[in-house]
Formats: sequence, C-alpha cells, structure tokens
Amino acid sequence: MAAPNSKQSLIDYSFRRLGAPVVEINVDIEQAEERVDDALQFFSERHFDGVERVYFAYQMTQEDMDLQYVDTNNIGPANGSGGDGPRGRDILSVVRVFPFGDLSTTNMFDVRYQMALTDYFGINRGLGAQSSMGMARFSSTKQYINMIQQLMDPEKAVTFSKVTNRLKLEMDFKRDLKAGQYIIIEAFAALNPDTFSEIYNDRLLKEYTTALIKRQWGLNLAKFDGVQLPGGVTLRGGQIYQEALAEIAQIEQRFYSEYELPSDFMVG
Repeated sequence: MAAPNSKQSLIDYSFRRLGAPVVEINVDIEQAEERVDDALQFFSERHFDGVERVYFAYQMTQEDMDLQYVDTNNIGPANGSGGDGPRGRDILSVVRVFPFGDLSTTNMFDVRYQMALTDYFGINRGLGAQSSMGMARFSSTKQYINMIQQLMDPEKAVTFSKVTNRLKLEMDFKRDLKAGQYIIIEAFAALNPDTFSEIYNDRLLKEYTTALIKRQWGLNLAKFDGVQLPGGVTLRGGQIYQEALAEIAQIEQRFYSEYELPSDFMVG
C-alpha cells in the first residue's frame, strides 16, 4: 500500500522501501512493531501534526478534592462524551486551567457585563456624552478591570507531568473549589493514529520508520559482519547500521528545525 493507514501497512511499506521482497529484511515483526511505536512517540513529541491544542471540561470529584490533584487518566475525550478526540491520557503538556471563582463567571451582576450593557452601543455611536466611551477608553477600562482581577483573584498556577499524569492546582482547595464544580483545562494532546490514520501516511514519519527498521536490521546482522555466504555474498550489517544512524540523525534534525512547535508550548 503506497499510502499506509495502519501500523502493519506502514511496516510493509518500510520493508518494501528497504528492498523486500527482492531482498530479505532480517527484522522480526515484533521488532518492526516496536520501531513503529518509537517513531510514533517521537512524531507526537516533535511534529506539530502529531498533537492538537484541546480543551477539556472536567467535573471535580470528592476524590480529587481529597487528593488535591486531578488524575488526567480519568478525563474523557476533548470533544465530549463518546467522541473520538484525544483523552486525558494523551495529554503531553498543560497550558493553563481557566480561572474560576467569583470573578471568573460573567453574569448580570458582573462589572464587565454591566459595562458592556451600558456602553457597548455607545462606543463611537455618538449616543451622548454619558454613554459614549470610545473604543480606546473602553479597551483601557477592560484592561484595568483585568488587572484588578489578577490582583484580587489571580489565575491559578498549575503543574503537570505526563509521567505521573497528575494535574496539580496551586490553590486552596477548600476555599476555591468544591466537588461537582467544572474546570476547563487547556492542553496539548497527542493524536491517536488508529483513530486519525492519516498520520501513518505522513511523509516524514514514513522516512523515520524506515530508518529505524533499517537500524534494527543492521543491529541484527552486525554479529555476522564479514561472514561470507555461499555464492560469495558477504554480510555487511555494520555498514547498514552506520547508514541508518546517519539517516536517523538527518531526519530528526528536520523534525527539530522544520516541524517542531516552539519550545515554550511545553508548559506545565
């Protein structure tokens, strides 16, 4: 298949690219599957098409309150219950948790709501000196209100590690949160290639997978390097291994320089 859409079809593509079936590729299927897993992991960490900025709506439980952290493995799909989007276990980094508390909601008693209700139609409309603020004044007033909010109810700091899958909120849980309350988590999450199978057909991923399988092939043959087979054929596993190392280094450099998101996207 010229356009791989699964792990097996990507393995078959890589084998053909290395010479199969004309040349025997001395790599076990389990070894090839593991090299595909390695390539996919690197792809999700270093390629902008391997991740997606997502927003999770999560309802705090009493267990979360007692532990004082959120186990992201318990968070459902980003696009709602039953959706096919990334889940909490796919989170690579957390950008922020949206503000919550008295100043985070906008209702009819919120100062921002009242300002918009009173002055929106007066902005540059000439509806009278009392109601018309002008865009510049309206914008500066909004910034001033945001500054007050940051002083009185600052955005909560968060810490997250994809190793522990624990999202910790630097706050007083008893004062600022309660069980049943929702929080909104902004994060970068890895896309599942089995759900979004076009990932398998990414040009750079195909090259990288082929190079990793080639390196495995060279490693497997390296112990027999220099052995001459009947017919005068000499095994050269060491040369295949060195060629693969050079190809891998070149491809990884392309990931870093052409496809990796800016380093400051990894927050939390």
